[in-house]
Amino acid sequence: MQLLDLLTPARVVANAHASGKKRLLEQLAHLLDERGSSESERAIFEALCKRERLGSTGLGRGVAIPHGRSSAIDHPVGTFVKLAEPIDFDAIDGQRVDLVFALVVPEHFTDQHLMFLAQLAELFSDNALVSRLRQGRTSAALYETLSGLSEHHAAA
Repeated sequence: MQLLDLLTPARVVANAHASGKKRLLEQLAHLLDERGSSESERAIFEALCKRERLGSTGLGRGVAIPHGRSSAIDHPVGTFVKLAEPIDFDAIDGQRVDLVFALVVPEHFTDQHLMFLAQLAELFSDNALVSRLRQGRTSAALYETLSGLSEHHAAA
């Protein structure tokens, strides 16, 4: 399973608004919750917060990859959000964040979790990709950019 296989058009959002890190994590948990219950959404939110308490997942250059493991899900799920206005995310370089790829995996997915994180770090080290994502104006355009990467990597 490839990282970008975790996305669906409904989980790619352009021009999202969040007043801060906690509110963003709440929105991400809502997007990641496929069960549609307040209990599973809360468990996902807590998993994301638990990881953030260990240290910020702000990679730098305006990119963050909040992630966690949770028993509230059965398979890995991802979401990508481009914020309308960058927010403080306690990133390592001090820059505010506007591009966010959140990931949640089942509790027992230790190796897969690390593999996905490595793929994310590689993906967001591509300056051209980061620039294209920042230029994306709609959710559909962002999804097209990300799914095009998935097809490109599958062909390589």
